[in-house]
Parts: sequence; C-alpha cells; structure tokens
Amino acid sequence: MIVKDAYLDSLRFEETALAHYIHHLLLEKKISLDDDMSKIDLEQANHLKVREMIQNNVLGIHKIRIYSLKMNQKDFVFIYAASQQEAIQFYTKAFHQTPLNCHEYPLDFQFARGNEVISFRDMRKECKSIPAIAGFYVKPYAR
Repeated sequence: MIVKDAYLDSLRFEETALAHYIHHLLLEKKISLDDDMSKIDLEQANHLKVREMIQNNVLGIHKIRIYSLKMNQKDFVFIYAASQQEAIQFYTKAFHQTPLNCHEYPLDFQFARGNEVISFRDMRKECKSIPAIAGFYVKPYAR
C-alpha cells in the first residue's frame, strides 16, 4: 500500500494518530505520497510535534461512533454520537428515560434498508448534525 492510500484510509476511518503522523512526515518531507507504506519508519517523526497536532486536532477529525441503546425488552434505537456518554444523554433527553443498556456497534456493520444493503458508516453521511438517531430495531419475539 502506498502512503497516499494509507493516508486517505486513516482519514476515512478516523484513525487520528496515524493520520497526524503521516501528515507530519509529509510536511517535513521525510516521506512522499508515492512511497511504500511498509517501508515508512514512524520513528522519524517528532513525537512532541505530532502530539501537539493531535491535541489541536489539526486535521479536524471528530470520531463519531454508533451506539445501540435498549429501550425495553424488544425495542432498540441506534444513535450516532462522539461517546457513549453523549449517546445516553441524547437518548435520555429525547425519550425522557434512561436506556437499559448501551453498546457500541462497528460503523462498518451492514444491514438491509429497503431494497439495499448499507453500513452505518455510509448512512452517517446523511446526518446533518450529531448526535442523531440512525434508526430503530424491533427484536422479533422468541418462541
């Protein structure tokens, strides 16, 4: 894999540390976008500068996750939020009760929506603001 692909993937998958390390090494001209990523030595980086870049969020990466919050024995709501705490607060404000539990799901989890298959990552692009409700799931009764 070349640096350009690794950099784009790190941005797409919100891998903050890797994205900032690559960004720093590119700025310092210690690597180029066409280099082979397997031959890159991240130890070339000035770790203090990279840490400062991450703290200042130079690349503007705001990691958003998807959480499943249990409403009752059969109903669940999926909420996009920056943290589990934010998801629970949003749920409590929206539904005037606390959830029975809250679990993070992978953004690449795929499910059927109408006649298509979509992932939470792709569906997130439709959100105008975060936190937001992604959808609901009703668990079928077990017999």
